[in-house]
Amino acid sequence: MVRVLFLGGLGRSGTTLLERLLGQLPGVSPLGEVVHLWQRDLVDDERCGCGDRFSACGFWQKVGVEAFGGWDAVDPQRVQKLAADVERTRHIPRMAFGRKPKGLTEYADYYSKVYAAAATVTGATAVVDSSKHSALAYCLRQAEGVDLRVVHVVRDSRGVAYSWTKKVMRPEAETDEEMTRYSPSRSALLWNAHNASFGLLGRLGVNVLRVRYEELLADPMTTLREIARFAELPEAAHEMSFLRATDDGFVADLGPSHSAAGNPMRFTIGSVPLRRDEAWRRSLPKGQRRLVGALTAPLLSAYGYMGRAS
Repeated sequence: MVRVLFLGGLGRSGTTLLERLLGQLPGVSPLGEVVHLWQRDLVDDERCGCGDRFSACGFWQKVGVEAFGGWDAVDPQRVQKLAADVERTRHIPRMAFGRKPKGLTEYADYYSKVYAAAATVTGATAVVDSSKHSALAYCLRQAEGVDLRVVHVVRDSRGVAYSWTKKVMRPEAETDEEMTRYSPSRSALLWNAHNASFGLLGRLGVNVLRVRYEELLADPMTTLREIARFAELPEAAHEMSFLRATDDGFVADLGPSHSAAGNPMRFTIGSVPLRRDEAWRRSLPKGQRRLVGALTAPLLSAYGYMGRAS
């Protein structure tokens, strides 16, 4: 049984940063957004977090051999066809309460094999998948051999909405390719849908721990220790010598990772100041800020954001 820490929530909520911090803990192997491995890595041969192309990364090649006898044995088009059929937000009610979609077991098995192989190659107690997708978490709930622990990462919806409007390049792509952008109203609706789905997952019996982005940045040691207990990591994981307190907050010393896909921050190595991104308070137009706040008000209140200066 492989222990999987699945980082869930809507993108731009701090999951990549959390994955990088968790990756510094003994006994943890961060894998990045495995949901994108099949296209971006197997087909497009994009760069791993270590800087090497996927095909040249020793870690991922060992994982492929351990999991499948080599990546040549995997048909990425087949995996993506299964994803299109199974891993859809509209299937969540069905996966939660009804009959499993056809192909779900096969699809989930690809992930469980990757997780188990990564744990074997690294000797890790837990692997981290920062895929975020709520529908994938519901698929993994059905996976054999997976001890699923979901860390539900939430951030103020107004900060998330502003982040989705910003232009962010994908440095691992061959061309000048930007990451997806959403309008504030669109991101607000997605924020509601994904976060509500993770709330339901917890009520269905899956181990779910909610973490607020703002609290992670304010006191990373406390948050990481809470996650370490949740994941039942070895006692050594509670030391956190890679974190340093300064007069201006915390600084994290990040080593290289083998993150398969995700935010460009996965390439960052060295000392990183942990600062909360509050640019939305001055840069998101007041009308959009109020619209997003209104659309997401019930969950903002449930997560303790109402009453904060808007």
